[in-house]
Amino acid sequence: MHFLPAALALVAALALAPVLLGRLREAGLVAPNYRGLSLPVPLGVLIVPAALCALVPVALIEQLVDDADIYPDNFGLAMLLIPGVALLGFIDDVLSGASRGWRGHGAALMSGDLSTGALKAVGTLALALLVASGLPGNEGEFLLAAGVIVLATNVFNLLDLRPGRSVKAFILLGIGLSATTTLTEPIAAVGFFAAPVLVAGFYDLRERAMLGDTGSNVVGALAGLWMVLALDTNGQVIALVVLLVINVVGEFTSISAIIEKVPGLRHLDSLGRPS
Repeated sequence: MHFLPAALALVAALALAPVLLGRLREAGLVAPNYRGLSLPVPLGVLIVPAALCALVPVALIEQLVDDADIYPDNFGLAMLLIPGVALLGFIDDVLSGASRGWRGHGAALMSGDLSTGALKAVGTLALALLVASGLPGNEGEFLLAAGVIVLATNVFNLLDLRPGRSVKAFILLGIGLSATTTLTEPIAAVGFFAAPVLVAGFYDLRERAMLGDTGSNVVGALAGLWMVLALDTNGQVIALVVLLVINVVGEFTSISAIIEKVPGLRHLDSLGRPS
């Protein structure tokens, strides 16, 4: 029963995606992708509404069916984190200025200008701290969990420079976490939003739309939450270090250029895209 919310969210996302694509185009919310194709953006706006539509039958079943037990553990943490991250990403999508990267946002702050990217970073930190406070552990583990969520959110935003890349990375991460921890509750906890992510990711991969920061930040926040729910303290420390390295590398060089230089990664990165 714990995977029923994810299944219903998947159905809702499949139904809503074509409608939202049309609405984005009608509203003029289109932008060129890396190949210059004009695509609707941000299709990440699909994720939260699809999940909320699915929440209607989920809540009714939970309350009206005896012994339904439909909500997975830590479901509330995902409900707290993801809508907020999506909103921050949407603000960055529609109101962003010229500032890019940690250095760009820092320079904007030093000059007295609060960029939408800086606002997103502060808001994501606040949400991560709130979510981490709902997890068991001491003060150090609290800060560690928040750090993983914040850095993962930014890493998947850095990855979202080619169609389908961030969602592919999320899927690979999920496979790795599932194989190494054999835990199913974290999958169920993030699945309510991860199911619509897969639908949006398909459109992104096929170059029919772009996730935008709205979508890539949600993917990253889900990845971070999944890691803190599935990994022990040592695993989270390793994750934090890896995420920090990727953030630093992405700040000073092109992740796309690195991927292009590694044959296996280049092939995996291109799988599923239109030729």
